[in-house]
Amino acid sequence: MSDDLESPVDLGALGNFAGYHLRRAAVAFAANFANAMQTTKIRQVQFGIMSVIAANPGMNQGTVGRALGIQRANMVTLINELVDRDLVARNGSVGDRRVVSLSLTTAGEAALADCITHIVPHEEAMLAHLDAHEREQLIVLLDRIAAVGA
Repeated sequence: MSDDLESPVDLGALGNFAGYHLRRAAVAFAANFANAMQTTKIRQVQFGIMSVIAANPGMNQGTVGRALGIQRANMVTLINELVDRDLVARNGSVGDRRVVSLSLTTAGEAALADCITHIVPHEEAMLAHLDAHEREQLIVLLDRIAAVGA
């Protein structure tokens, strides 16, 4: 048996499972994303949180966590990290002191904009072989799959 890395390997039944191909694509995307974001010091999950907060100022951390599929205990730690870095601010409610809403700080807005300048070329490189319609279709299909697991 040859160890020739150039020869394709028959994956057997594995090659027929969408989950296998999704995992391979996710691993490739995550590695490329981490490389693209290296200079920002922002992790993918932190970017996601900041993006949702920017789009929904005043949202509480529980709602942000549910939107991103992040467990409540993990959200506390993640928000604390972002607050400690002065990227996110916790704002108390005038009517109910128990309610804490989130917003990006000025530094957080700048960091989010910087992240986007790194992510756009990453996405372009990873999806270069897909046309605009295929990219839109891919997102729709992935969202449909994610909805089943939610």
